[in-house]
Amino acid sequence: MLANRLLQRTPGRKAISALLSVSGSGSLFSYSSTDVSVALAIDTSLEQSLARHAADVFRVWGCCTDAEVSQILARHPSISRIRLTSLQSKLQVLRRIGIIGPDLVKVINCRPRFLARRIGGPALDARLDFLRTLFRSDDDLLRALVRNPSLLSYDVEAAIKPCVQLYQAMGVGRYQLGRLLISRPTIILRSRLDDEKLDLLRRTGLPRDATMYKYALCLIAISRLDTLRSKIANLERFGFTINEVMGLFARTPNVLSLSVDKVQRNMTYVVGVMKLSPHVVLKEPAFLYSNLEKVLRPRYLLGLKLQEMDLRPQFLGPSLIRAIGMKEPRFLKQFITCHGKDVATPLLDFYSRVKSLPRLAETSRSTSSVMRKGIPI
Repeated sequence: MLANRLLQRTPGRKAISALLSVSGSGSLFSYSSTDVSVALAIDTSLEQSLARHAADVFRVWGCCTDAEVSQILARHPSISRIRLTSLQSKLQVLRRIGIIGPDLVKVINCRPRFLARRIGGPALDARLDFLRTLFRSDDDLLRALVRNPSLLSYDVEAAIKPCVQLYQAMGVGRYQLGRLLISRPTIILRSRLDDEKLDLLRRTGLPRDATMYKYALCLIAISRLDTLRSKIANLERFGFTINEVMGLFARTPNVLSLSVDKVQRNMTYVVGVMKLSPHVVLKEPAFLYSNLEKVLRPRYLLGLKLQEMDLRPQFLGPSLIRAIGMKEPRFLKQFITCHGKDVATPLLDFYSRVKSLPRLAETSRSTSSVMRKGIPI
């Protein structure tokens, strides 16, 4: 009877804790198995009931469809245990900002515990007012908030303003920084510049008014020095000078967002199997960006197949660079479906088969020798 009274007053696991605290031995054995079973059963039923109530709150506020509510609760089940008044208050704040429906689902997928944290407070309006000065429209601000909801909690004086001042000193205006915040959400907390990073930026040869300048600056600023060093050294092993590497980076800054492993595997295949000069990537960075198993290898093998069958058009040789950079539909139309059905069908089967081959050097993925150095996002 005592257990039942406790269960009526405290939900689920709290009820079990209450049973333990009342027991002199601190053990559930002081009570019957029926008491404990009832506690666990009520725990389950209460969680289901609370989940329904949380779902109702989402629906009442018109934030989400049933499918979106289910997705949110599946991603972050503990939302069902948040006090309903607190949940309503947070949804009210987010709705005022414009984060509802699909955007709210994206935020929860990005930050599963976002609704468990404090949202709002007296500093929120001041924070939003300052953030608006970085964007040309509220829609752009909303896109940045969905990409990085932590912007709602950053301290303006300690975190946001110093970052803005850093980029302004380097020639990047407020609106330009706002665009970078959409594509690189971690800029606020990650951006650091020192003499070595500034030297790398100088080696790119980009003037401050160049289109790629702000992207190159951003990637250098948010990357760790050891990451930058390892990626540059990885390309230098294939015969590039540091100025050539930084020149490539100036033309396509995202090349330094690729992992050491990906660049090494692609370059090894280009040089060792395709027998091309490593400097070909300076003309066509697609050799670095392309997926080795889905693009580089199958297209190269298809080129060999076309050559073997003496079919036209062929793309080994000078046309290879253009073929590697093509979108898939155009590539299929240019080199496979342009033939008659009796030829195109076997070619398409061959191409599909080589695309499904196992990953090259599969065991290297599990070895500790491969260091995955990516942009710290």
